[in-house]
Amino acid sequence: LLFPVSNLCGKCRPRDTDLLQPSLNFLYWSLHQTTPCSQQRAVAVLLSNVSLLELLQKVLECTWLRSPPSEPAYLSPEDALLCSGWLLAASLLLYQHRYNTEVHQTLSLDLTEVLNAAIFRKKKPVLLLVSIMQFLKAALRQNFSSSLMVIVGQNTAQGATQPQPSSLQDAALHPLATRQVFSLVVSLQNLLVHKDFLLSQAVVACLETLVEYLSTKNQDVALHVASQPWHRFLLFTLLNGGQKSLLQPEVLRLMTLFLRYQSSNIISQKEISQILQEAAEANLAELPEATSRALHLFLCQV
Repeated sequence: LLFPVSNLCGKCRPRDTDLLQPSLNFLYWSLHQTTPCSQQRAVAVLLSNVSLLELLQKVLECTWLRSPPSEPAYLSPEDALLCSGWLLAASLLLYQHRYNTEVHQTLSLDLTEVLNAAIFRKKKPVLLLVSIMQFLKAALRQNFSSSLMVIVGQNTAQGATQPQPSSLQDAALHPLATRQVFSLVVSLQNLLVHKDFLLSQAVVACLETLVEYLSTKNQDVALHVASQPWHRFLLFTLLNGGQKSLLQPEVLRLMTLFLRYQSSNIISQKEISQILQEAAEANLAELPEATSRALHLFLCQV
């Protein structure tokens, strides 16, 4: 089925939402709901389809080319197609890297536009933001160096002139610029305040991957991002609601991140003791899976 469905997608235009959206969903689930052996074959089939990848690039570009909807909470057919496109692109990045699959057609993306799509919400539905975060996380994990993806934009022109001292930090973080890093961090913090479970999980995962990326590029910048005082206010905001338990997956994962980078101004021994006390009193068998995983990572980090 992958052959006819992927070929059908390649013959469509981005505005053919009724046909494309379920088709891209089928391709996405074909990658995820299969055995490792079949998964490798499925990735090879999709990455050998040049028309499909050209169509996928056009779909992704619609994220910043079309006007935002009037109702941010309403997932229009066009937004649903964008969600499917970003999720499929993220999966192809992940599995192409895992299996080192041959690439017949690259995805050329403007990094500034991709970042702006995440930084400036512009009435985007939550599911679309989550999908873009998934793609950003996959790209960050591969240091923006996937053979499937070509990064274009203002920060990609290297070697034209000798970098000035003020741009040496940008050179270390290439292809990201320092201002883009801090804008993205602020945006991620703001999105966490919305307390949407799906969005929170995607945002925290993106923040974790971003700090890990920064630590390999410039340790000082990574430590600066992880120790921003605003993070402590963010934790207080997340805990200021109906469920004030520290055993919330996004809170546990944030605290694990701050522990990993020794941000003692964000998380103190008192908070660590409180989490351990709550965990000791909780019925661990009844904790949601996301909470159990986050608690496990936190305890390992401690």
